[in-house]
Amino acid sequence: MKLNRIITLCAMAVTLAISATSLLAQDTATPKPAGTDGQPRNRTGGGNFDPAQFQQRMLEGTRDRLGFTNDVEWEAVKPIVQKVMEAQIAARSGQLRGLMGGRSRGGNNGDQASTRSRTGFGQPSPEAEALQKALDDNAPAGQVKDLLAKYKAAQKIKQDKLEAAQAELKTVLTTKQEAQAVLVGLVN
Repeated sequence: MKLNRIITLCAMAVTLAISATSLLAQDTATPKPAGTDGQPRNRTGGGNFDPAQFQQRMLEGTRDRLGFTNDVEWEAVKPIVQKVMEAQIAARSGQLRGLMGGRSRGGNNGDQASTRSRTGFGQPSPEAEALQKALDDNAPAGQVKDLLAKYKAAQKIKQDKLEAAQAELKTVLTTKQEAQAVLVGLVN
């Protein structure tokens, strides 16, 4: 189980790295002027990032990997695949946030917009934020324990939703498609 999670995290990190490299290549091709507020542009290339385009590329790649050539079949399966992908992001966003430097340090004073731009995974859960704040503030062990329990309960709900979405997807895939979905980390 842990190995599957590690593999999935690595696959997502590689995908993000490849996408970021592509975006950075586009961003460095032409010099960008300062933003409209006079501040320098975000050096991560985030100004060009379009989540809808990214999701579309991910879906097209998944369609190819699963071997869907019939548009009608794909359109029936596509919403289920999207549901799994969204559940994966929700279930793992807190974990990836920690791995990718989502912790507030230095001069941003816990600025959530800054955290979102660094991690690329939207709004962090309130439970994760509360737990991180307690850790940053060196809160008493009892308070940290309570917040940790709330965080784990919230993560369990997200994990349950992910498992339900994966089970639903498995019901519409052939054995070969399911095997490929396992290899790319879409299902367990």
